Amino acid sequence: MHGLFGRIADTCAARVIWLTSFAALALIAAPALRADEQNAESKKSPSLHLDDKDTITVMLGAGYEHIPTWIGSRTYRYRAVPYVDIEWPDHFALSTVDGLRVDLIHDTPWHGGFYANYLWGRDRSELSKRLRRVIRPISPRLQAGGYVEYQATSKLSFGSTLSHDTQDSGAYLDIYADYELPAIGYLQHSLEWQWQAMNGQAMRRFFGLTPSQARRLDVKSWEPSTGSQQMSLEYDAFMPTSLHTGIVLGLNYSELLGAASESPIVRHYGSSHQFTTSLAFVYRL
Repeated sequence: MHGLFGRIADTCAARVIWLTSFAALALIAAPALRADEQNAESKKSPSLHLDDKDTITVMLGAGYEHIPTWIGSRTYRYRAVPYVDIEWPDHFALSTVDGLRVDLIHDTPWHGGFYANYLWGRDRSELSKRLRRVIRPISPRLQAGGYVEYQATSKLSFGSTLSHDTQDSGAYLDIYADYELPAIGYLQHSLEWQWQAMNGQAMRRFFGLTPSQARRLDVKSWEPSTGSQQMSLEYDAFMPTSLHTGIVLGLNYSELLGAASESPIVRHYGSSHQFTTSLAFVYRL
């Protein structure tokens, strides 16, 4: 693990310096911000002080996704998907969007523990006729690792996940910041910024080309190493339609970075600009 952190730090430090600085400022300002929030809360009616730490929230539903056919693709497809969001604050959270998190720290404002998620692959039928004769399909993979998160205020949090393929040698680092926007009527919404990096094995799996493959496509071979993979900005919203039902919307824009965006697969047959839209109808138990 130390080798992975070192290689990622050497390759990607410049891209995360501003985030580190921003996080440091947030750590310094967070106590004052939380004090302001507590003062504001103390002025409210006591009936509004609800302790939901022991309340398990369960939301189930179904919807669709409009996603790139593969990471770096310029073509898109629709896919029906289930929606699951189960959360027990300070204990665990399970989501079809964010995976599984088991909180082992229990020290507000710090949280951390076990993390697992599912990474979609690349099916041969999703490739163009020319690519499918050359590029290998990629099977979906289960990732497992850990996460740490700092709740700077009730609205703002920073965090990071580090995971590894359970049946392969790919490793992934995510750094994110999440901000809950002011509610508009019944509409609850938030923004999330995320930066992702992969080790060399994962980068070559998704974006690499062997000399033999490159000759068949008439492009240069590509053997990327550990580095930045993408940066994204996501808008999430929930609009209740009744006491127990609602609509969940997700809008995501991602920009491939570094060796991922410069891959001949992306430059000649795909796009570094990636858009994802999801919409689901959910029922809250």
